[in-house]
Amino acid sequence: MSLEDIASRAKELRRLLEYHNYRYYILDAPEISDAEYDALFRELQAIEQRHPELRVPHSPTQRIGAEPSEAFSHRGHSLPMSSLDNVFDLEEWDSYVERLRRMLPG
Repeated sequence: MSLEDIASRAKELRRLLEYHNYRYYILDAPEISDAEYDALFRELQAIEQRHPELRVPHSPTQRIGAEPSEAFSHRGHSLPMSSLDNVFDLEEWDSYVERLRRMLPG
């Protein structure tokens, strides 16, 4: 694959991810599963890691989601919120559990 083809794929992945972010975060009407979204996101991450010159500041990989819906009220948390992120295998699960252990008091 040429660099031009790779750049084109990265651009298309960004467009798809923005579209699906809007459907998920703003409309609350996703069209694809979380696993399908994660696969697109990871593909873009891999391209940007292999070709840092293709990384752009507005890429979905360079920010977190979108602004939350105004339908949600603010809640404080006594401990930092944690997420499974994108755990797909046992090694990633073990890393997640270890991060939790380091965060929890005592």
